[in-house]
Amino acid sequence: MAYVKPVLIIGCGYVGKRVARRLLAKGRQVTAAVRSEERVSELESDGITTRQIDLDSGQGLDQLPLSGAQILHSAPPPATGETDPRTDRLLSVCRKHPPANIVYISTTGVYGDRGGDSVDELTEPAPLSDRGKRRRYAELALLAFMQETGVPVTIIRAPGIYGPGRLPIARINAAEPVVNEQEAGPGNRIHADDLASICVAAMEHGPAGRIYNAGDGDHRSMTAFVMTTAELAGLPKPPEISLAEAEKRLSPGMMSFIRESRVVRADRVLVELDLNLRYPRMEQGIQASLAEQADHK
Repeated sequence: MAYVKPVLIIGCGYVGKRVARRLLAKGRQVTAAVRSEERVSELESDGITTRQIDLDSGQGLDQLPLSGAQILHSAPPPATGETDPRTDRLLSVCRKHPPANIVYISTTGVYGDRGGDSVDELTEPAPLSDRGKRRRYAELALLAFMQETGVPVTIIRAPGIYGPGRLPIARINAAEPVVNEQEAGPGNRIHADDLASICVAAMEHGPAGRIYNAGDGDHRSMTAFVMTTAELAGLPKPPEISLAEAEKRLSPGMMSFIRESRVVRADRVLVELDLNLRYPRMEQGIQASLAEQADHK
């Protein structure tokens, strides 16, 4: 059997759960590590062996089955600051109990604003937001850990993630405005199932030290995504406003995403990890997400 190493998913959330299901279906031994008791119960009820940990205090980390495991690190950094003490804390325990390899889900936000220009994995990161700086800090900590210990690390930079339950339905129902298409920048996104496929491939044969951008290659704007979702869901399309008006009316968090404009090239991961995306166009992914949501009502 090619892959007999146990798998440990740190922060088994929206994407991590999809990864766990795929690996369990392959007969792999999977353990999830999450913070809340509620999440432990939810994952256990889905047949996923789960441990409760706290990456802020370090509670439970020493009891994790780290030695020789393949780790998917998908726990987010803290909500403030420019560093990621959670990743530092995890790596300090990994030094004592070395895993087989680590795959980290980062963000394309590490590239910062490029004024609509293209970026790829050879582009030097230049994060503007604290959110992007925290992720870049974690990337560098993981790569330094690899150099120090020899434990292979692969980094996946993910864009906006969508899927069932992660469509802008509430926003559309609230008639929250969108920036008009003429002023909206390019978009970068990926369906959660396709990101899960990338994570599994990276865990099983991702080269040490390699960085991969994830993305579906469909760079239509956030406005186009919202409008397409409304159309396919049979809902009224939201109003369009100017970028200047959006500065006054949309939340600071939303505006931070809108201001950072770039086209993220994500060809390397498909070629090197021999992948075909299930949803290379937003219409396909939105339609499948709506259908899955309907099935679970």
